[in-house]
Amino acid sequence: MTTWNRLHTDSPLGRMTLAASELGLCGVWFDGQRHGPSLEQIERWTHAPGHPLLLQAAEQLQTYFAGQRQSFDLPLDLSHGTAFQQSVWHALLQVGCGQHQSYGDLARQLNNAKAVRAVGAAVGRNPITIIVPCHRILGAGGQLTGYAGGLWRKEALLRLEGHPLPMPAPTTSSLFPE
Repeated sequence: MTTWNRLHTDSPLGRMTLAASELGLCGVWFDGQRHGPSLEQIERWTHAPGHPLLLQAAEQLQTYFAGQRQSFDLPLDLSHGTAFQQSVWHALLQVGCGQHQSYGDLARQLNNAKAVRAVGAAVGRNPITIIVPCHRILGAGGQLTGYAGGLWRKEALLRLEGHPLPMPAPTTSSLFPE
């Protein structure tokens, strides 16, 4: 049986839960995020406020939100999904800060151009938000589509990264002014 450790951290976009397995960081979710673990699941994990990897992940996320980090240097455990999901999550790691791809681009990169919907579903179930940058995947015309943490968060993350596309003002108060 896999033992997971957890830590909660605050961010400008809301409280987050971080999880680590023996292999690495295996989860980063905003509270209430779609496709995230239930509160009951989280409560079964060991609360580990001094866990070195979780503390390092929380610190790297804070420097990211402060605009001082564009990439993450953490051991990841992406083994908790299907083989297809894992391939999508690994492909997401290739989309750099300030860049984006469409779901179709990602499907073609995986040599499965007809799997756009399956790619979208796998992106939506990414267990390590921000660090595995699913927010950098946009609709075919560059529009903001789907984000398990909420479109307002996706827009805020892209704005923080200096994304070049003009985007409308967020529907909630802007956390990252221009």
